[in-house]
Amino acid sequence: QVQLVESGGGLVQAGGSLRLSCAASGRTVSSYAMGWFRQAPGKEREFVAVISWSGIRTYYADSVKGRFTISRDNAKNTVYLQMDSLKPEDTAVYYCAASNELRVGLRGYDYWGRGTQVTVSS
Repeated sequence: QVQLVESGGGLVQAGGSLRLSCAASGRTVSSYAMGWFRQAPGKEREFVAVISWSGIRTYYADSVKGRFTISRDNAKNTVYLQMDSLKPEDTAVYYCAASNELRVGLRGYDYWGRGTQVTVSS
């Protein structure tokens, strides 16, 4: 079993930055692809970014490309999401998840965290 805990969310003004962390415990996630997702009020959960187990390959949703950066530190069993140039439409609960395959989209993720709230004020 893998437990994932997100942190780093908060309130920030438009144009600002936040860095989210996803700490894994219970089992190493160094062999898992790790993804970030978000869900805004009244909307469906959507894919944000994913990183391969090695960290070499990354993919992003078009809405965050060029502003967000996903990275990982396998020695710390932690995945990060650096969010720059934040916009009010980035407001959502952000979740991390682990998959045994590199996947773009919501399906196929075996483990999910509980999320961290990100609020961007205009």
